[in-house]
Amino acid sequence: MAGKKQFDVGVALDAAMVQFWRAGYADTSLDDLSRTTGLNRSSIYSSFGDKDSLYLRCLDRYAERYGSRYDQALSGASAEPLQAVRAFFEVTLERIADPDVPDGCLIAQTAMAAPTLSPAVAARATEALRLQHARLRTALNATQLTEGDADDFAAHLTAVNQSLAVMSRARASQKQLRTVIDISMSALSRALRARS
Repeated sequence: MAGKKQFDVGVALDAAMVQFWRAGYADTSLDDLSRTTGLNRSSIYSSFGDKDSLYLRCLDRYAERYGSRYDQALSGASAEPLQAVRAFFEVTLERIADPDVPDGCLIAQTAMAAPTLSPAVAARATEALRLQHARLRTALNATQLTEGDADDFAAHLTAVNQSLAVMSRARASQKQLRTVIDISMSALSRALRARS
């Protein structure tokens, strides 16, 4: 049928997302995207728009995929806050250990490159980080922490989570990453005990 897409949009977006994730926005060319998606340039433009538009769709796909996993991990925070935050970090460690995806985090990588990106792309990365902070703050608000302490810990845990992604790109071991998490968990545990 004329005009019907002859490819799976989700598969093409996943391929583009991994390419951007592996090489970064600036170092990913349209030829790279064509090779990894199996689409020619005109199909990329007609299906996804320009490179910025495709990148925004990839960021949204990434944030949705991992965001739902983070939400599930934190869903039990009111009953078991430490277990929920530990599960939150496990989502990141599982992603880092997954051989089918690049090291690091597409959101963190985008945020670090924000000064060289379009305002729309930079804003989307900032929004994704804000949502992660809000997700953690909501979970911690269900604990005995004051609202201010919950917000401070949410900021800290968001920063730790992003640092895990950066460290993984620098080839930090799982043991090193878990040590970073353990120190943050110990601080959170002390704060929760002080409030109980």
